[in-house]
Amino acid sequence: MNRQRALEILESIEMVNVNFRGIPVYIQSLDANQETATVFPLDNMNHEQSVELAGLDEIQLGK
Repeated sequence: MNRQRALEILESIEMVNVNFRGIPVYIQSLDANQETATVFPLDNMNHEQSVELAGLDEIQLGK
C-alpha cells in the first residue's frame, strides 16, 4: 500500500478493510519516514505491531 492511501484510510471516518499478510487489521498510526504503520489485528486489539506499508492491502468487498 502506498503512503498516501494509508494516510487516507487512517484519516477516514469510515471503516476501510485492510489486511496485513491476509490478516484483517486496523491502522492505528503511520511513520512516513520509515514507511511503516502501527496496526493491530481486528481479533486481537492487544497485539499492536509495526509493519511495512508494502505488506498492507486494501480489501474491496463485494467485487
